[in-house]
Amino acid sequence: MDENEKIWITVESVIEAKLDLVWKCWTTPADIVNWNQASDDWHTTRAEVDLQKGGKFLSRMEAKDGSFGFDFEGVYVEVKQPEFISCLLGDGRKMTVTFFGKGERTQVIESFQAESTNPVELQKFGWQAILDNFKKYTEQNRF
Repeated sequence: MDENEKIWITVESVIEAKLDLVWKCWTTPADIVNWNQASDDWHTTRAEVDLQKGGKFLSRMEAKDGSFGFDFEGVYVEVKQPEFISCLLGDGRKMTVTFFGKGERTQVIESFQAESTNPVELQKFGWQAILDNFKKYTEQNRF
């Protein structure tokens, strides 16, 4: 698929927490391992973050039964703390995350280029599920 033909998928959520906490939970490995899964039968066993232009990130995602696992990784293209992250994923797709602080709430908008293996709706569902877990985790840890 040509670069200009790639489909972009967007998921979003409003988190009941201030921008600084949302940013911290999104970018701190100790937090990432607590929310980065699409379902209860998966988990992130470790996370690495070098939050700067050219820095790398990695989340090791595994089925809890040990049947499958993979590294979700990439490189930061642009980082504007605490408002914006642009990444190039390990498979060459682009991803952005935008954070809009509104007092005690923060809107998170995550957009990424679809991969060609799974249906677009399945990808959107999975990424939204991860964002929903992020929302739940962050709201439970806002104090």
